[in-house]
Amino acid sequence: MASAACGLTSGSPMVDDVSPGSIGQGRPLEGAELTVTSKEFTEQLILGAIMGIAFQAAGAEVLDRTGIQGSVGTREAVKSGDADANYEYTGTAWITYLGNSEPIADPRQQWEAVREADLKEGLTWLPPAELNNTYALAMNQSNARKYGTKTLSDVAELADSDPGAVTLCVEGEFRNRADGLPGMSRKYGMDIQAANITQMDTGIIYTQAAKGACVYGEVFTTDGRIRSMDLAVMEDDKKFFPNYNAAPEINTKTLKKWPAIANVLNPVTARLNNDVAQELNAKVDVDGEDPHQVALDWMVEEGFVKEN
Repeated sequence: MASAACGLTSGSPMVDDVSPGSIGQGRPLEGAELTVTSKEFTEQLILGAIMGIAFQAAGAEVLDRTGIQGSVGTREAVKSGDADANYEYTGTAWITYLGNSEPIADPRQQWEAVREADLKEGLTWLPPAELNNTYALAMNQSNARKYGTKTLSDVAELADSDPGAVTLCVEGEFRNRADGLPGMSRKYGMDIQAANITQMDTGIIYTQAAKGACVYGEVFTTDGRIRSMDLAVMEDDKKFFPNYNAAPEINTKTLKKWPAIANVLNPVTARLNNDVAQELNAKVDVDGEDPHQVALDWMVEEGFVKEN
């Protein structure tokens, strides 16, 4: 696919001086030349670096082609063999790539359905992380105390009993997508007045919710700003939003040639959850650190790899 190839014209070797810690013992990927890719946003850059560092510790030579624009380019790169592996999200694959309209509520079943469907596409999904980068509504602690809402059902009740209290800051995509505001409103019977909904860029939503300029802001559950701004996230108690669990997506031919990839990545993936993601993402988005360095520091701290 031409666009995927265009996205992959750049790339440089990863040169982390790492050796096996708890992963990569015996360097089972010695002799492998693997290309790692990712999308261009913070969490993806970190996950791509984590994957590449794991491969290096296991003995592989790794080409870094992280930061491709758009989801389709990364997927097509792995599918075509231009790249070997990336961390992808189960919900994105199920809905965006595989064309299903209804998400599967159980995270494990969602992953299994994606895994089965993608085997026909020449892609193999390894076990998923708890990390679930999905939509949520969040508010500052002052408003959390004032209104006492903890779930989206609570928000629907508040919208019913005190319509003026529920003001929303959302991005354009969320406002119009079936798996965004329209679907959420239907699922929860949440009647929010149009005058109480303000559309804005993603980054601004967090600061506006933190200031209380809108009572609820649309957020992504793994965003580092949730933690740094001490926002309270409403539980999706009716499980409306799709599961976007991160999992390694590997070119099947590559995995057949280097089956040790699974043993190298599985323990790392198992450690990734929303708390870890928020912490790592905040180091980049709030503290201004480099995504690759954040990934390396975490891999060393967790004992997965050692720096030489």
